[in-house]
Amino acid sequence: MSRVTIITGFLGSGKTTLINVLVRHPAMAGSAVIVNEFGETGVDHFLIEHLDEATLLVGAGCLCCEVREDVVVAIMRLLDRHAPEHILIETSGLADPAPLVHTLLHDDRINRQVTVAGIIAAVDAQAGERPFETQRECLRQAAIADTIILTKTDLAPGTDRLEARLRALNGEARILSSPVTPDNILRHVPDSSTWIHASSSTHHDSTITSLSLTTHRALEAASLMDWIERLIARQGDRLLRFKGIVDLLGSDVPIVINGIGHVFHPLSRLAAWPRGTRGSRIVLIGHHLNTTAVEEDFSRLAHKRKSGATSSNLELTGLFQRHSYAWR
Repeated sequence: MSRVTIITGFLGSGKTTLINVLVRHPAMAGSAVIVNEFGETGVDHFLIEHLDEATLLVGAGCLCCEVREDVVVAIMRLLDRHAPEHILIETSGLADPAPLVHTLLHDDRINRQVTVAGIIAAVDAQAGERPFETQRECLRQAAIADTIILTKTDLAPGTDRLEARLRALNGEARILSSPVTPDNILRHVPDSSTWIHASSSTHHDSTITSLSLTTHRALEAASLMDWIERLIARQGDRLLRFKGIVDLLGSDVPIVINGIGHVFHPLSRLAAWPRGTRGSRIVLIGHHLNTTAVEEDFSRLAHKRKSGATSSNLELTGLFQRHSYAWR
C-alpha cells in the first residue's frame, strides 16, 4: 500500500522547496512526486531535485477541478512501475485539496492501493496574515490540513500572531516551522485522542468558523449516520472539514469520524478511552456555517434514544466494513 501525502499552500508559499528538503532525506529513497501547475507551461517539476521517471507533471489546470483524472492516471503509472512506498502530490497554489482527497478515496482504480497519509499546508511566514485577508484558497488550505508548516521563518521577524490565527482557524492541526524532515512529518500518525482534550470554544477567522460539539451521552450508530447525512446535505459546500471522537452505544472503545467536504472517511477505532474523558466531541470547520442550526440538530441527536436502545454488533460491523461515503 502506497502512502499519499498532499502538499498544498498558496502561490509562493514554498511547497517546492519543502518537497526538495523531503526528497533529499534518506528515508524518502524511492519516493515519487506528482506536481500540478495551473498554467499551460509547467516549471515547478523541473525544480524538483530528484527529477526522474518518478516525478510526474500534471497540468494544465488545477487538481481541485479538471485534471483529477490525470492524477489518477499518474498514480496508476507509478503503481505499475514500482509501487513507491510514498507519493508526494504538490497541488497548484490555487487548489482546494478536498476534491483531490475525494478522488483518492473513491476511484476504484487506485483506492485499494493507496492510503491518504495526510494533508500538509505550507504557509509563508514572511507574507504573514496578508494572504488570508484576500485569498479564500489560503483559508481553505489551512483549514483542512493535518499539519501546517511555516516556511521562510528566517525572513520573518516573528510568527506569534500568524500562529495564533492558524490555531484559531484549525486548532487540531500541528504547526511546525521549517526546516523539517520526514521524521517529524511523513512518519507522524495524528493522535486522534488529542481532539478530546482540545478547547471546546468556537473560533472565527474572517468567514471561516470552527465549531465544537460535545455530549456525554452515548449515541446510536444509525442516528449518528443520519445526522452526518443531514449535516452534509444542509451545509453543502460550506463544510470544509469535520472530525471527532464519538461514544457509540455497543462499543467499548472510542470511534473516530473524519471527513473533508462531502467525503466521510471509513470509521476507525482507538484502542481505549483516555482516563476520565469518555464522551463524544466533534469539530466542524466551515465557511459561513449556520452554527445555530448545527448545534440545535446535534442537541436533538444527543437526546434521541429509545428506551433500552443500543447499537447491535451487526450494525457496528457493517459501518466499519463499508468503504468511505460521499454525497455530491
